[in-house]
Amino acid sequence: MKQLAELIPVILFFVAYQLDGRTLAAAGWEYRFDGIYSATAVLMIATLAQLVLTRLLSGRVERRLLLLTAVVCAFGGATLALRNELFIQWKPTIFNWALAVGFLVTRAWSGRTVMERALGGQLQLPPEGWRRLDTLWVANFAVVGALNLFVAYRFSEATWVSYKLYSSIGFTLLVTAATVALLMPYLKDGEPPAGAP
Repeated sequence: MKQLAELIPVILFFVAYQLDGRTLAAAGWEYRFDGIYSATAVLMIATLAQLVLTRLLSGRVERRLLLLTAVVCAFGGATLALRNELFIQWKPTIFNWALAVGFLVTRAWSGRTVMERALGGQLQLPPEGWRRLDTLWVANFAVVGALNLFVAYRFSEATWVSYKLYSSIGFTLLVTAATVALLMPYLKDGEPPAGAP
């Protein structure tokens, strides 16, 4: 569910990009959308708003959202300050590769996977199950990061913006389905996971 919520700023980024050249006017105030730069500003504002709302509604903010916000603001800020879209185009790659490295370092350092640390209270899996789940997510982050760069450098900016939206949705659904498929053999028929009501 949290990953789906993270798609809202990406959707707003896509919408703002589509408004390129249009003018928004209200109460004597006027703003003209200028493609990737307006879209980047919208992405930054939406991500910061998501961080604040998450904190207000749940009382806490996960590290993943903190990392996402930091990367969006750093790379978005560089895009706007230097008027260079490559910074925002690198953002998904840096974010995903940072998550992959974080997963690998956590497993090597603590002997437990990120998934086990996050879901160990709700699911009972053997060590092999946790490792397989962790490997699936690391592979997802690595592939998503690499594909983002491929599209950013091989295709037009407009194609990359569309790819960013549709791949975000597609990869989220794909890795979620793969996670469920991987977990199914470990869950006993009719028996809820440990900690379930």
